[in-house]
Amino acid sequence: MGERVVEWSNLPMELLPVIGKTLQARIDVIRFRSICTSWRSSIPPLREISTVPLPFPFPTSSGSQAFLSQSTIYRLEPPDENPNPSTCSSKSWLVKVEESEHGTVRLLNPLSSLHIRFLPDPLPKVINLLDFRVIEVSKAYRFQFSSDMHVPGMNKLVLFPNSAWNTSVEDTLIFVLFHEGKLGFVKYGDENWTLVDDHNFYYDDIIVYKGQVYAVDRWGTVSWIDSSMKLIQFSPPLCGLGNQKHLVESCGELYVVDRYFDRERRRWYLDENINRNNHNLNNYRVHPNTVDFKVYKLDQEWGCWVMVKDLGDRVFVLGNDCSFSVSAREFSGCEGNCIYFTDKNGIGVFYLENQRIGKKLDFKDRCHIFWALPSWLSSNLHSSKC
Repeated sequence: MGERVVEWSNLPMELLPVIGKTLQARIDVIRFRSICTSWRSSIPPLREISTVPLPFPFPTSSGSQAFLSQSTIYRLEPPDENPNPSTCSSKSWLVKVEESEHGTVRLLNPLSSLHIRFLPDPLPKVINLLDFRVIEVSKAYRFQFSSDMHVPGMNKLVLFPNSAWNTSVEDTLIFVLFHEGKLGFVKYGDENWTLVDDHNFYYDDIIVYKGQVYAVDRWGTVSWIDSSMKLIQFSPPLCGLGNQKHLVESCGELYVVDRYFDRERRRWYLDENINRNNHNLNNYRVHPNTVDFKVYKLDQEWGCWVMVKDLGDRVFVLGNDCSFSVSAREFSGCEGNCIYFTDKNGIGVFYLENQRIGKKLDFKDRCHIFWALPSWLSSNLHSSKC
């Protein structure tokens, strides 16, 4: 017997909230509630934490109020069911949408986080998401002042829990990786930041993976943080010889990307007598050139690291405030088995197949996932204006 097909409009009402609560991305919840009246009433609307002022302490001495700024990386696809694969404008586009405390929205480059300047003029104030397929890829967070200036001294922030249904400020933990490698956290009402580890000040990256916060140090030891804020070792040391470790989730698996520089990073203050709360960026490390990458995946059965030499169709993106992976097939002119990154020379790409690094000039004539607005999106935006 064939499977019985049930019209979505005939689904039992008691199933709707069960289905709705499984959605973890905000855009998916919005689309779910836009189906019809009964679907909309089955689950509550979302309230963004990022629009609420967070009276958290932060490592500066200015005394100004800080707010949490959220950015979401989306993949937009054209509505055409049969796009022409031979054209660069027929496939997906990545964009980073930053939502500030004032409710303003900016479109950013998902890798460099720079403001995208080449947009239709004037850009419509309202975009109908039903005109496109919109997939949430990743999220990033920053502390910023009311003046829209970012709070210095922090490499990366993650929120926990990071589900779309976490709308309570009081239940939110913020983990931060400071520039000098310290790992700390704070919760609503705390007057001071608390270090997760009082002994290891060499952490390189943090990520929320499968409902837990994971961190990796410069030796490649991956640990997760339990409910008592204790670090539980997840992996043995990688013992890689690289200078900076990145955590990337791809297809449900956790990878460590080991980045090699042409010289050692300077992680500590130039003056040891500087007050620990003075996070003047001029006192920080220099920014060396990237020269190589190695990718590793943990064999959990044998408890050892395995070097990955072929990512297949996957593309790893090491952004300034978050890392993620995408499928090369979803983007015209994009090759798989490579790593995109930024350093002081701009945007670069590392090809695992031949262990080669290319810079912007190597692919400036290609259509690319980080470049200007695709023609299909631009035309749709203009046609949706009133």
